[in-house]
Amino acid sequence: MANIKKGDLVQVISGRSQARGGDRGKQGRVIEVLVEQNRVIVEGVNFVTKHVRVGQTQRGTKTGGIETHEAPIHVSNVALVDPESKKPTRVGFREESVTKDGVTKTVRVRYAKKSGKDL
Repeated sequence: MANIKKGDLVQVISGRSQARGGDRGKQGRVIEVLVEQNRVIVEGVNFVTKHVRVGQTQRGTKTGGIETHEAPIHVSNVALVDPESKKPTRVGFREESVTKDGVTKTVRVRYAKKSGKDL
């Protein structure tokens, strides 16, 4: 089970501060997790400009120009946000037994280490 999943609220914990034009301290939702590269794409964080060649669509409208979108950021540079205190926290796992239709199963559950709340 992964520490960070799609849809989680995370905070950037390393890099340049916002006063110096960086993203440290910003919070956002995880859009995508790139497991092979150990990277995540976070909404509103790590914007890059991309120059796209001018072309035409089927209807004749022009495409291209300078676009900005989020670039991947390494998993070690983000931390999950505690749902209670809204501050970055580490992730723990615990085994819980769940009974459904008379069948008992043990399930791994993620929880915030600061508050102990389930994620």
